[in-house]
Amino acid sequence: MVSYTLRRIAFAIPTLIIVSIGIFLLVRLLPGDIIDILFGGDQTASEEVKQQAREQLGLDGSYAEQYWNWISGVVQGDFGFSLRNAEPVSNIVFDAMTVTLELVILALLIATIVGVPLGVLSAVKRDTGWDLGARVGGLVGLSVPSFWLATLLLLFTSRAFGWVPPLVYISPFDDPVANLSQFILPALSISVFTMAIVMRMVRATMLEVLGQDYVRTARAKGVGRKTVVSKHALRNALIPVVTIIGFEIGVLIGGAAIIETIFGLPGVGYVLLQAIFGRDYPVIQAMTLLIAFTFIFANLLVDLLYGVLDPRISQE
Repeated sequence: MVSYTLRRIAFAIPTLIIVSIGIFLLVRLLPGDIIDILFGGDQTASEEVKQQAREQLGLDGSYAEQYWNWISGVVQGDFGFSLRNAEPVSNIVFDAMTVTLELVILALLIATIVGVPLGVLSAVKRDTGWDLGARVGGLVGLSVPSFWLATLLLLFTSRAFGWVPPLVYISPFDDPVANLSQFILPALSISVFTMAIVMRMVRATMLEVLGQDYVRTARAKGVGRKTVVSKHALRNALIPVVTIIGFEIGVLIGGAAIIETIFGLPGVGYVLLQAIFGRDYPVIQAMTLLIAFTFIFANLLVDLLYGVLDPRISQE
């Protein structure tokens, strides 16, 4: 298991390096110039003054030099300072990531708690009313855009109950109940798509596993149906489901920008959009690299969970 883990980490490191290079170059290709934005279109500012500003902000020199200065600082935990307000980027990243992680974790919990049992029920009761209802619900979940559902939930709660989530972020350490009330609607909005995928994947894999020889043998030996489903079939059926959930972590973090904007949550997506509008290069690079790292780390955890669910994989 140790060698299996080290191999997966070894594959993740060069991937992260390549991603960091791509992020740096793509940020530099964004239209517009942070210097022009900072000077606010001041026509009296000479090129000499703008060049001095570039040197102070670390935007002078070749791309190779700028990349090395940036990535060497990242390795040491120094993400630099925001070009807009001189605030340490690490503080901005930490505050935004705290909000987004809470949103994504809550959404994944909802999707897993609801999606897995529905998928198992749909497979066990194949071609019944339960199966039909779950499959139709899955199709609806895949078809409904999360931003449309978020807007609909806001309209419904405000019109029907006269209630809207708090507009100012509330930490779970200050008021857990108010924090949950603030996050429940956005979490529901982004969890529906993942819930539908998990349900459909669990149903498909459960149907395949329930037809395997070892399942039929367990039934022939008189093992109870609940035991066969929970201990024999479900564990093997969860392997591809774990892949989907791991993949969805990165997707949810990257795709939460619209939901965070709708509900006014200062998460990674919301802060990243503001940084792009302001051409705040250090914040854009740090946020994008963080999303990429989270995606790679999630897939690394998925690989390790493979070894736990099926020990034969870690021995390859």
